[in-house]
Amino acid sequence: MFRTCDITGFKVCLASQKLIRINAVFAVVSLLIAVLGAILLVFTRWQEVHLLSSPWYYRILTLHGLNALIFWIVFFEIAGLYFGSTVVLNTRFCSPLLGWVSFILMAGGFIMVDVMVLQGKADVLMTSYVPLKAHPLYYLGIILFAVGALLGVGLFFGNLVKAKREGNVGESLPLFTFGLMAAAIIAVMTLLSGAVVYVPTFLWSLGLIESVDSAWYRLIWWGLGHSSQQINVAAMIAIWYLTASLTVGGNSVNEKVSRIAFLLYVLFICIASAHHLLVDPAVSSTWKVWNTSYAMYLAVLASMIHAFAVPATIESAQRRKGYTNGLFEWFARAPWGNPAFSSVFLAIIGFGFIGGITGVIYGMEQTNIIVHNTMAIVGHFKGTVVLGTTLTFMGITYYIIPLIFRKKIVAFKLAKIQPWLFFFGIAILSVSMIALGMFGVPRRHWDITFSGAIFSHDFNPVIGIFWVLMVLGGVVAFLGALIWLLIVVISVFFGPAVNGPEDFQLSIAEPAPQADHGHKFIAPGTLVASLIFMAALLIFFFLNWKWLSAIWEIQ
Repeated sequence: MFRTCDITGFKVCLASQKLIRINAVFAVVSLLIAVLGAILLVFTRWQEVHLLSSPWYYRILTLHGLNALIFWIVFFEIAGLYFGSTVVLNTRFCSPLLGWVSFILMAGGFIMVDVMVLQGKADVLMTSYVPLKAHPLYYLGIILFAVGALLGVGLFFGNLVKAKREGNVGESLPLFTFGLMAAAIIAVMTLLSGAVVYVPTFLWSLGLIESVDSAWYRLIWWGLGHSSQQINVAAMIAIWYLTASLTVGGNSVNEKVSRIAFLLYVLFICIASAHHLLVDPAVSSTWKVWNTSYAMYLAVLASMIHAFAVPATIESAQRRKGYTNGLFEWFARAPWGNPAFSSVFLAIIGFGFIGGITGVIYGMEQTNIIVHNTMAIVGHFKGTVVLGTTLTFMGITYYIIPLIFRKKIVAFKLAKIQPWLFFFGIAILSVSMIALGMFGVPRRHWDITFSGAIFSHDFNPVIGIFWVLMVLGGVVAFLGALIWLLIVVISVFFGPAVNGPEDFQLSIAEPAPQADHGHKFIAPGTLVASLIFMAALLIFFFLNWKWLSAIWEIQ
């Protein structure tokens, strides 16, 4: 029932290992589909090429959104939940049979949805707003996937109960597993919202009920659509803490505060989806203001805590090892040759400076009402979901391949370059999209050559520069993603086996030695970096209003 890992010492439940592997494989397949769709969309949005026809543009946009934002991430998160609740806790999987039922439901739903989209029977975009109607099998596929994912989340909680009963959990869960538990709680609320909205929509598509109220649909759907990305944030940050421990031997500088930050996510992050409903008459202005200001800022506070705590964890561990010269020797001497470390630290930078700053500003009612339907929002969630979550998941995969799949990482020198290539590609893509959105370029339109539009080349030649930069970033990011996909597939299916610690290409750091700092602050470099981040937030806040007001005046 178990094998003892000769690298980590963990007792690995063999039933859990199989489920982790199969969910991870389907996550990679989903990402491949999303990446292929992404490069097609980049060359379609660039009006100089305009690659896809109008029907295929919306078809591929639907396919890309579902695979990038739902299937890739949820498959990976289910694998992560199983890992965090069994391997990390040295416990058995509570019900392998139900684990396979969960996977079959998710895989069946994933295949069903993608087939319907590619057949042209679901050109409704990821939001699938009614009265747009897709084929009934499209809705059934989403329902099956959601039910399977909900079952997987339930098994995660079952594993925690089993670990507790078997005495494998002390007074509290490890911080990594605690963060996953926060993600799982958010997932339950999110997936239940999906069930509430998609079951009647499925019946409507079959003709069994006459209609679905469009305002009701939007309200409930965003309980799924936006909140699903908050599962990602909690899971992503849990992996940040895990990676800090694996790569430099760091533990959170204050676990209680880190746990409180995860609790803030559970309480407040889901209702921040209100910014998608600002023009809907179904909800009151008071509700909109509360959710897009006070509630959202409490969720942002949690992110700010983690944004300080994770780098401070790394810095304090590095300083305890003797890297104490100046403010940033700890940073320069970090294990940059470890692709898992570089992926996570670059994800922290990208998520904070691109996704985080724009998220705070664009989530406000006053700003969001202007930019919500522009490319700026697309650039924002490229900074969060792609630079943050996807790059983080890519990074931890470099540990999963040898530890769970028991295979060596092929082309390891190329693996060291891959996170940087993907980071700079998405960063350029994201910033260019934000700039285009500030000029008013719409989010979803196939053809944007509107006569007299302020974002046309004739009106403002600078727009052309940002389009080229967007395409350049997209191509570089595509290459970075393709390299990762090839490394993962070749390593898992054709790579040499890991037969012992001597075949392990990365490293698992010993806990950093304890040191008596007295009253000296243990992370001065992180404090300076945090002040730089706050300055960047303020600068972009005022430049954002300056830019928008200038364009608004032209209109």
